[in-house]
Amino acid sequence: MEETSFFKLCSFLMVVLMIDVQFLKSATSHNYTVGDEGNWNDEADFVSWSQKYKFKVGDVLRFKYVKGQHNTYEVTEATYRSCDASSGVLAKYESGDDQVKLTQAKKYWFICNIPGHCLGGMRFGIDVKEASASDPGANTPNSAISPPPGESSPPVSSCRSYDPVRWSMGIHLVAFGILL
Repeated sequence: MEETSFFKLCSFLMVVLMIDVQFLKSATSHNYTVGDEGNWNDEADFVSWSQKYKFKVGDVLRFKYVKGQHNTYEVTEATYRSCDASSGVLAKYESGDDQVKLTQAKKYWFICNIPGHCLGGMRFGIDVKEASASDPGANTPNSAISPPPGESSPPVSSCRSYDPVRWSMGIHLVAFGILL
C-alpha cells in the first residue's frame, strides 16, 4: 500500500516538472508562420512581416507553401541581396511546410529560389537575439533587415501561428489527470 502511494507521488512530481518545463519553453520561444495567414508566397510583404516581431534564439519559423511552387533557402547576405543562389546557400527546404529553428544569435537571410520569386519580393532578413527571461517576446517590433533600395512588396495582414508547445502542455495535463 505504501509503495503505491510513493509511486503516485513520484508520478505526480514528474508531471508537475514536465508542466513547469513546458511553461518555461512557451515563455521563452515562439513559433512564427512566415507571412502570417498569407503564408510564404509571392503576394506577401516579407520585409514588413519580419519587422513586426522580435526574434530570439529558440524561436521557429514555419514556411507554409504549395510544394513545387515555392521553396525556402537560407542564404548568405550576398546571396540574399543578389538573389543568385549559385553560391551562398546554407540550407534548402522544399517540403511545403518547412520549420526552421533559430539556433544562434545572428542575422538570418531567406529567399525563394524559384525563378523570379526572390527578385519579386520573396525574401527577408532577420536579426536574431539571445533569449532572455525578461524579454516580452512576440509582437514586439524588430529591427528587421531592409531590402536593397527601391524594392518593396505589397502589404500583408497578421495572424497568430499554431504553437505545438501549448498542445504539448495540454497533453501533459491530460496525462496528469489520468494518473490521479
